[in-house]
Amino acid sequence: NHLYLYDGVTGKVKKQITKGEWVMRNVVNVNEEKRTITFAASGMNPKQDPYFTHYYRINFDGTGLTPLTSENANHTGVFSSDNQLFVDTYSRVDMPPVTVLRSAADGSVVMELEKADISEWLNAGWKAPEVFTAKGRDGKTDIWGIIIRPINFDPTKKYPIIENIYAGPHSSFTPKTFMTYNRSMFELAELGFIVVQLDGMGTSNRSKAFHDVCWKNLKDAGFPDRILWMQEAARKYPSMDVSRVGIYGTSAGGQSSTGGLLFYPDFYKVAVSSCGCHDNRMDKIWWNEQWMGYPIGPHYEECSNVVNANKLQGKLMLILGEVDDNVDPASTMQLVNALIKANKDFDFLMVPNMGHSTGGEYGEHKRRDFFVRHLYKTEPPAWKE
Repeated sequence: NHLYLYDGVTGKVKKQITKGEWVMRNVVNVNEEKRTITFAASGMNPKQDPYFTHYYRINFDGTGLTPLTSENANHTGVFSSDNQLFVDTYSRVDMPPVTVLRSAADGSVVMELEKADISEWLNAGWKAPEVFTAKGRDGKTDIWGIIIRPINFDPTKKYPIIENIYAGPHSSFTPKTFMTYNRSMFELAELGFIVVQLDGMGTSNRSKAFHDVCWKNLKDAGFPDRILWMQEAARKYPSMDVSRVGIYGTSAGGQSSTGGLLFYPDFYKVAVSSCGCHDNRMDKIWWNEQWMGYPIGPHYEECSNVVNANKLQGKLMLILGEVDDNVDPASTMQLVNALIKANKDFDFLMVPNMGHSTGGEYGEHKRRDFFVRHLYKTEPPAWKE
């Protein structure tokens, strides 16, 4: 996706303003007087993570492309009302945030505002996630993800792997900024797991070919890329045990985590799925038809966890919010019904009065116990009252 200058009267394209193998993220400002555009984009620097967002300025005629940020990190800018200055906060999962005030004309730093200090975290033993890349199914496209290890990690030991999945085609989801907000993956790792998250083909913010994998094929969910990525990581790090792989997710991630057991049971052994859209004919039209198309055809059944419930292998836990107002609770109930009819063994937790959620504190506790029980073959400690 790129920027084009249109004739407002005739509707004809006058000029393609931007071009190249990179992704236009959003337009920040259009200055009609100076005939310049300020925008955010990713993938323009081949030496950096292609998902990192940077800011640029360009003229209406496509000349004068000026980078406003350059540091090897993911940038978030907040621009002044007159678009003369902007506050730029940049970080990576392995680099704490730096905040500076920049000129919106050339990106020069006017003032350093703040630099995070994580010395106390490091002194406590905290370890930053590792950024890891491996080739996808086509043998040439880099797949980017992160690896989170427990504080007491011992490279001589073998650890089960748990993947946190969300493969909705509308964006990309692997964290790119310093992770102060998603503690659950770190907490899960502390139970003795290596936790990973990555973006496979079918998700957004890469090339059109990368994105098109999802078309009428949501069950793909980038799984061929995800499996290759973990196998490559395990070759580099033998502590990662690819014979014990779990997966969990919520919403579209709930659909995909169950799909891991249905469609790739040779790799995924344990799954916990929260509030999943288990049949794309049951969920909101505006989201599903973007990726699955209309009219409804046999590809909907091919991608349905409900229709394919009889294929279940491995250990599955389903979590459902009773009053989910995002994904119809009937989607999970239909899967429960199909699994029972297929005489499949699974666990099911409905949380009363809960909406669209991972399961809340209670569901989180159940999820962690489920992974300990089935990936370590160990009974977790009894709950305290």
